Amino acid sequence: MPASPLNIGRLIVAFVAGAALPFAFAPYGYYPLALLCLGVLFHLWDGAERRSAFISGAAFGLGMFGHGVWWIQISVHQFGLPLYSFSIAVTAAFVCFMSVYPALCGYLGAVLPTPCRYTRVLLLYPAAWTATELLRGWLFGGFPWLLIGYSQVDSPLAVFVPLLGVYGVGFITVTAAASAVVLLRGTVVGRRVAALVLASIIIGSLTLGEISWTRTIGDAAPVALIQGAIPQAVKWNHAYRQPSIDLYAKLSEPHWGKALIVWPETAIPAFAEEVPASIAALGARAKDSGTTLLIGMPTGDPSGDSGYFNSVVQFGDVSGRYDKRHLVPFGEYLPFDRWLRPITTFLRIPMSNFSPGPAVQPPLSVNGYSIGVSICYEDAYAGEVARALPQANVLVNVSNDAWFGESIAPHQHLQIARTRALETGRYLLRATNTGISAIIDDRGKIVAASKQFIAAVVSGEMVPRAGSTPAVKYGVTPVVALCLIIFALLSLVASWRRSRPLSKPG
Repeated sequence: MPASPLNIGRLIVAFVAGAALPFAFAPYGYYPLALLCLGVLFHLWDGAERRSAFISGAAFGLGMFGHGVWWIQISVHQFGLPLYSFSIAVTAAFVCFMSVYPALCGYLGAVLPTPCRYTRVLLLYPAAWTATELLRGWLFGGFPWLLIGYSQVDSPLAVFVPLLGVYGVGFITVTAAASAVVLLRGTVVGRRVAALVLASIIIGSLTLGEISWTRTIGDAAPVALIQGAIPQAVKWNHAYRQPSIDLYAKLSEPHWGKALIVWPETAIPAFAEEVPASIAALGARAKDSGTTLLIGMPTGDPSGDSGYFNSVVQFGDVSGRYDKRHLVPFGEYLPFDRWLRPITTFLRIPMSNFSPGPAVQPPLSVNGYSIGVSICYEDAYAGEVARALPQANVLVNVSNDAWFGESIAPHQHLQIARTRALETGRYLLRATNTGISAIIDDRGKIVAASKQFIAAVVSGEMVPRAGSTPAVKYGVTPVVALCLIIFALLSLVASWRRSRPLSKPG
């Protein structure tokens, strides 16, 4: 098939399709758009030569990430250097870098050998897209945001999440989009194969929903998630330190006696040594009431000589602590600190030199049940959450999305948390500084939630569960293996077809 020329029209279509894709995610929730937007991209790639595929993939990425993660600019501008020229330039550079991944996908789809056209669309594109998503979630610490699988947490494809994880659901979603393209443009054989693939996906979505991969092991226990709604602009101001603690204590007062109360990430913006009276009072109150209190706060050496941590500290009859392992670059630690430290000093970023917690940390315990804790951005990494499993019976995530204001970011983050609950078959309790705090059940459904930017308490119950979903037990291994097998088989078949001698005329 002749190569398709690169033209402005194609780039505009690719960019628009990419810009429309975030509407498939929260807060919009138009999940069928994921199929439509990817289908448009694959249509543009079908028959395109490598240069055209790469550039149109980059245009798609510019639209996708330009719309989907523009909220980075809010954080850089409001809490970094308040110059739009700076914050927009930083955000644009990040978006351009992220756009390399769909561009790489298009390039791989164009250069890797396949035996025929419809196998390129139906097999190679889904494998290449998933492989580049896996790479994006790992390289340089990873940025697993806007993974296609997250957009499907409310769709019929959500039943595949506990089986294959978010990357596996992404593969299925992309495969469905590719099948639709083949149905419209493929050969007779290609259309039959595509119809069979779509039928298999539909049958799977209808049957897997009846399976419960984990089981309830005890009675539900009452919980309270405290949302103080302290503005990020004053959170680290020493003058607001004690009023913030007092507000959280006041909101907690009616809920002492419940099994668990959770305060969000750095709800106490100080080391224990800096507020000893408050720490002592809270510990005594938790112990006297029989409540386990989890508080997000920094721990370690305030001078920084021996390292300090972004932690969740447990108060009550049992004490414990979890230190955040997966830190956010430039926000919690600085890559190449030796050379770049003056940047964070200039930008006045508080607590920008955390140390990562130990790789192996025991789960915390509440009423005899194990609690798997993650802090903020860690819940975007399925592997980080799965480290506490299968021992953990309930998951807790404390977070602070105040960095991103009234943007789509907190809604996207909540959708990620819902996916983790569904993926692991566990209740997930999410306490945030300014919202959205929520109790999420083992099916990824929101049981109770707060509104944003108001002081609130989310009350409800947690249900302890045990067992492992296949997604937890095997992680990304099956998806990685599937992509590698597809790449290898397509290459072998294409190579065999090229080396097969031509039949001589009789």
